[in-house]
Amino acid sequence: MASSTASFVNGGSSPSFPSQRLLALAQQLRHYKPPPCSLDEESVTPVVQNPEKFRPKRAAVLICLFEGDAGDFRVILTKRSLTMSTHSGEVSLPGGKAEEGDKDDGDTATREAKEEIGLDPSLVNVVTFLEPFLSKHLLRVVPVIGILNDRKAFKPKPNPAEVDAVFDVPLEMFIKDENRIAEEREMMGEKYLLHFFDYETENKKYLIWGLTAGILIRAASVVYQRPPAFPEQSPKYEFLRDVGKITNAH
Repeated sequence: MASSTASFVNGGSSPSFPSQRLLALAQQLRHYKPPPCSLDEESVTPVVQNPEKFRPKRAAVLICLFEGDAGDFRVILTKRSLTMSTHSGEVSLPGGKAEEGDKDDGDTATREAKEEIGLDPSLVNVVTFLEPFLSKHLLRVVPVIGILNDRKAFKPKPNPAEVDAVFDVPLEMFIKDENRIAEEREMMGEKYLLHFFDYETENKKYLIWGLTAGILIRAASVVYQRPPAFPEQSPKYEFLRDVGKITNAH
């Protein structure tokens, strides 16, 4: 299994940051340790038609943060093209499936961000990785937190085959109980809440929900070091551990 590492994360030479606040955030996140997660185990095997042959495919998304004009932390999001075969028209974080040449999850996330929105990987300082999430398509998705080191140098160039729009939102909105609704859902017998956040900018309305919302709730909780002001009730992946043990016994 490839290791999620970067020179800065490992304590290598520190890159420059555009503000003291972002530098302090990078130092805080550098010491973040994701809690143990059953998705990190090789034995993870959800219930599928041929469980003995199943292993979650790896993917990564980029949570690219920068400091807004008001001094708030903001995150770059995309609206997927309506022509995409999956999640068409939905809001998502830049990212995608791992490829053979990727050294780690940071490579995957920054490569995909370059392909989707023209974000040069040299403009992003990867500072930490969150615990993996499981998508509804059974992808093991690792959120990669990076800091944009030159906001003015980034000129979004959305790939029209994949992205209709590039925009940014305040990260803190994902731990505030504002412009949010939730629906109870069930996955493999486990109940959880699916969160929906409304956001409007430049007379355009966006709905941020599902896996993207769940990842951003977690990211905001880590960055601001406080839980959301609402019940999170994320999907529990621990039950997959027992399924994997049963499967591996056959």
